[in-house]
Amino acid sequence: MSVWSSLGSIVAAIGTGGVQIIDRLVQVVLSRPEGIHSVGFTVAMIALSAKMAKADGVVTTDEVLAFQDLFDVPEGEERNVARLFDLAQQDVAGFEVYAKKLADLFPYDKKTLFDILDGLFHIAKADGVVHETEISYLGQVAKVFGLDDREFAKVLARHVREKGNPYEVLGLGPQASDAELKAHYRREVQDTHPDRLIARGVPEEFVRIANDRLAALNEAWAQIAAERGL
Repeated sequence: MSVWSSLGSIVAAIGTGGVQIIDRLVQVVLSRPEGIHSVGFTVAMIALSAKMAKADGVVTTDEVLAFQDLFDVPEGEERNVARLFDLAQQDVAGFEVYAKKLADLFPYDKKTLFDILDGLFHIAKADGVVHETEISYLGQVAKVFGLDDREFAKVLARHVREKGNPYEVLGLGPQASDAELKAHYRREVQDTHPDRLIARGVPEEFVRIANDRLAALNEAWAQIAAERGL
């Protein structure tokens, strides 16, 4: 069964939603025969995106299109995506509950949690800017995910360039040596390869995030290398 066939099953199983929607969501994801990663990742993106939209008002067309930009949604499955967005918005459970239960689908898998956060930032900036309410929301999601302030600043700097600096994008401070920075940059580039993301269960279509992340890393390294004369 494909991810998108599973999504239809999830929508049907959830029904009208209500206060138990997140529990039922996780239960259905865990019951999928293909495992949790591909389905769980997609559902996490939908649910947390919907909660993010609710935090600053309403789901916009730009946000839905941004989701479809990350995932190659087959014709006929768009309604299931829209239905999950709608159900997640109606649920009385706060986003912290969603973030915690969805993060529990990926125990000891911080890289996947980074991928989810990257995807949420991509959707947040669909209208051309990441609003302060969205930054606050994503910062709290990051804390629920177990990411510290430095790790969140690293993701933030990749998406909101004017708020960060090249060292934050790489995740090291300016006190790092040239050799440390170069080695760290190379590791980050290797981890950003689309094949690495796919191996972690991220949908193949999600390579847009890898491309954006790689561009931010290259830009940051180029700036640092120019400043240091490397």
